[in-house]
Amino acid sequence: MPTVSVGRDRLFSALGKSYTDEEFDELCFKFGIELDDVTTEKAIIRKEKHLGDDETVLDDGDDEVIYKIDIPANRYDLLCLEGISQALRIFLGIDSIPVYKVSDIPAESRLQMHVKPKTQLIRPFVVCAVLRGINFDEVSYNSFIELQDKLHQNICRKRTLVAIGTHDLDTLSAPFTYEALAPEEINFVPLKQTKSFRGDELIEFYKSDLKLKKFLHIIEGSPVYPVIYDRNRTVLSLPPIINGAHSAITLETKNVFIECTATDKTKAEIVLNTMVSMFSIYSEIKYMAEPVEVIYPSGVTNIYPDLSDYTMKVALSDITEKVVGISLEADKVVSLLNKMQLRAEKIVSTIEPSIMVSVPPTRSDVLHSVDVAEDVAIAFGYNNIPKTKPVFVPGKREPLNKFSDLIREQVVAMGFMEVLNWILCSNEDNFSMLNRKNEGKTSIVVGNPRSSDFEAGRTNLMSGMLKTMKHNVDHPRPIKIFEVGDVLLLDENEDVGARNSRRLAALYCSGNSGFEVICGFVERVMEVVRKRPNPAGDESRGYDLQPSQEPEFLPNRQINIIFEGKKLGTFGIVHPEVLEKFGIPDPCSYAEIDIEPLL
Repeated sequence: MPTVSVGRDRLFSALGKSYTDEEFDELCFKFGIELDDVTTEKAIIRKEKHLGDDETVLDDGDDEVIYKIDIPANRYDLLCLEGISQALRIFLGIDSIPVYKVSDIPAESRLQMHVKPKTQLIRPFVVCAVLRGINFDEVSYNSFIELQDKLHQNICRKRTLVAIGTHDLDTLSAPFTYEALAPEEINFVPLKQTKSFRGDELIEFYKSDLKLKKFLHIIEGSPVYPVIYDRNRTVLSLPPIINGAHSAITLETKNVFIECTATDKTKAEIVLNTMVSMFSIYSEIKYMAEPVEVIYPSGVTNIYPDLSDYTMKVALSDITEKVVGISLEADKVVSLLNKMQLRAEKIVSTIEPSIMVSVPPTRSDVLHSVDVAEDVAIAFGYNNIPKTKPVFVPGKREPLNKFSDLIREQVVAMGFMEVLNWILCSNEDNFSMLNRKNEGKTSIVVGNPRSSDFEAGRTNLMSGMLKTMKHNVDHPRPIKIFEVGDVLLLDENEDVGARNSRRLAALYCSGNSGFEVICGFVERVMEVVRKRPNPAGDESRGYDLQPSQEPEFLPNRQINIIFEGKKLGTFGIVHPEVLEKFGIPDPCSYAEIDIEPLL
């Protein structure tokens, strides 16, 4: 959850009422946010600098009380003081829901942004808007900048999806162009600098900047960099890295030009609407923005921002009894939704009572009737929802899960201890650690893994069992462990191109190989599932044991289990090379069986 720091006195001034810390904490709870901490600017600075109570510093801030408020990750409208105060005033019934508007200006007077074809190679989308007659003070100016930072960290995914640029419109000349040029063709003075840099020089310069170096990878290495110019070829910004110094906004800025470049158009529209709706409160005409015409090379023209509400019809029962668990009249639900900034109207119907909900541009988190139900629950008060015990409805268990549990009981009775391993693993664990070759025909590969330990779906239970053994090598011998779990296998016959396969695995580790223990384990498992060894020459009446040649087992000390003409599993003595790779000093025997065919 993002945490927003706001000055207590400024917040109370915006709310029109003062609260004790306990009272404000209670208000936050009722609204669905949380007062995380009460501190001061001085305390924050001292904590960041790791100073003790008796240590002094020249600039240690003031004693203004700061509220740190935890905000739901999808409530982008609450990432600044303006959004929090407005939402709470509406929740308390002090204000009505604002109506956001786009000024109706003639097409010939409308600002234009022309998009060049090469932007498709790097960041293909751009959306823009203008706020006229802004009156900033130091607090609102800082809030404006901080909202951009919060959005960059949140919905913008550290500027990879969207990058926000804000400019003093009075220093620029329209129309604007959004281009993609070779780095050496771009030359401008970046924000807070006095020297002009080429695009490639700028990347090198900011590699030592603690804040900006984390964004360089987004465009570094690309043959073209995105750049925005005005009519005079003045650079507005080099997204997603830095704005130009020429158009930097200040406390004296009156007209703000906002541009958002993006790889995700929908996210860009949400970000633009959030910026505009939060700070149009300071516009000369409150809650109004000026549109900008974005013209693409194909001739497609879009007008931004779109501040219109979108409507959704939801059945009353879908947002009360079925989700929240309470029975409310339609008029009550309408009242509760209005407190949460959702305009609602009752629809009179002889079939089923319904609510028409108008969702404003500030509430991009409302996508479905369950989101509406959540707001009803918050406004009603979670503590006011009657406590009830769920009614138990007997149901039929999934046969495979029931079968798996029965097998677990039998294996535990044999003296084995159950373990549970990750279903994701590394390619190395899946193949080379087991002396296997990866031919790319069985393993599911994760597209964007967080680490190499979770880059593929396991195709066997063996690597996880051996890693468990490795981390328990100091445990008294013998060690007898088992696992019942799924492996993931590519399968072109399935709709999704892959399938799960339920396996049973057992590992025995001691001073000797314990092959006879694993052999007895297999025989017992087949016995409890009522599968008998085949009579000589008859493969249709039971299972058969045949020689195996798997690389993870010792040659001539491994056996395939054949059932109904298909390989069911393998057991044998683990190859010493495999044990050495996993750091296991003692011999081990292992068995792995596909239990689904036995069901």
